[in-house]
Amino acid sequence: MTKIIMENEQSTVDITPEIEDVLKKVIEASLEYENCDFNAEVSVTIADNEQIRELNKKYRNIDSTTDVLSFPMLYFDENGNIIDSEYDVDGEDILLGDIVISAERAAEQAKEFGHSFKREMAFLTVHSMLHLLGYDHVDSKEDEKTMFAKQDEILNKLGLTREV
Repeated sequence: MTKIIMENEQSTVDITPEIEDVLKKVIEASLEYENCDFNAEVSVTIADNEQIRELNKKYRNIDSTTDVLSFPMLYFDENGNIIDSEYDVDGEDILLGDIVISAERAAEQAKEFGHSFKREMAFLTVHSMLHLLGYDHVDSKEDEKTMFAKQDEILNKLGLTREV
């Protein structure tokens, strides 16, 4: 069972119960897809452009708006095993990390890419979940290809294609 803490810290874009439900389904599907054998806890904060810009500046030293930020609390080896010895995966929920999504930026990108706000929010969530699970796309084109394929597979499995 996954514990999902969802906070809407912005008032620019309406976050409906349907959007919250989709984000929860994406988190669950990501964990299932990756065969996570532990009880995870994930925090999702919905922000506006200014809030996420401030976080991006504070934590990444980049003074600009972004669509999503991922703050992983665990680190994994190349086989997907947790390598952080502070956590006992037999028992309590393991804090996987925090996701911060700019709803304002997601709405802009949904229009730009020609799909729904729901699909864009789902995409940003699965992207961030894969970061929390140890994937990255910055250092290697092969890693980027793997991560993006997994994103598509998870979203397609949920019926959240680009047309939605």
